[in-house]
Amino acid sequence: MIAKDLIKQVRHIEIRTRGLVNELFSGEYHSVFKGRGMEFAEVREYQIGDDIRNIDWNVTARFGHPYVKVFEEERELTVILMVDMSGSLLFGSGEKNKQRIAAELSAILAFSALKNNDKVGLILFTDQIEKFIPPKKGKTHSLRLIREVLSFEPQGNRTNIKQALEYLNHAVKKRAIVFLISDFLDEGYDKMLRIVGKKHDLVGIVLNDRRERELNGFGLIKFHDPETGDIRYVDTNGRDFEVNYAETIRRLNEYRKSIFISGGIDSVEIDTSQTYVKPLVEFFKMREKRW
Repeated sequence: MIAKDLIKQVRHIEIRTRGLVNELFSGEYHSVFKGRGMEFAEVREYQIGDDIRNIDWNVTARFGHPYVKVFEEERELTVILMVDMSGSLLFGSGEKNKQRIAAELSAILAFSALKNNDKVGLILFTDQIEKFIPPKKGKTHSLRLIREVLSFEPQGNRTNIKQALEYLNHAVKKRAIVFLISDFLDEGYDKMLRIVGKKHDLVGIVLNDRRERELNGFGLIKFHDPETGDIRYVDTNGRDFEVNYAETIRRLNEYRKSIFISGGIDSVEIDTSQTYVKPLVEFFKMREKRW
């Protein structure tokens, strides 16, 4: 990508998403996430009115009367953007492909964190870890993250969500808010997703393209698989194609949904042919009500 064109794209995304952050997301982000990170400070003797859930039973047993743990609110939060850079993210039947949508969503989340004085880091992954940018503050840093999502040329093409989650688990020790942005066209990540969901505040952002769900009735089509490089001609009018393709998409969707539900992990679905503003706002408001 030509540097001048890249700068223009980053600037366009900055202008667009900063407006959305200022008008829509900063309040919801603050209400949902700020103050949710608590760290242990000390223990003191129990006082009437204290929450019994904070009793430190080990200290209580040692001294023979109740002590409670005292927590203090963390001054800042850490946000990690995990962005899928596999070949399937280059697909898009509308004006923008999934990778472009991922960049805009990353910008919204990064600028929301910036506005809240929080640190933001980035993990780009395919079937390998492509890049890790440690969490930092500042506008320049946020713009760098957007630039990376837009222009980074990965070494791999396939998807390995399990490996990406394993890397996150080892690289980020402190509890963080983790946004996993992917189309989730993968399997075998269920165990690691649950492990990460217990350690971090994990949110899945699922990128869907309607054409991927309705790929039948178009006759003979030349297919290029961006993840494997395979090229083949397929009769999309054929009954076998319709049944097999629909079954594959259904199985992957049900697999993902069941893992998120059973693991108590939040997710938000983004249709690339429609605005992402409404589902994001609804998600933030749902989180705010729950808290």
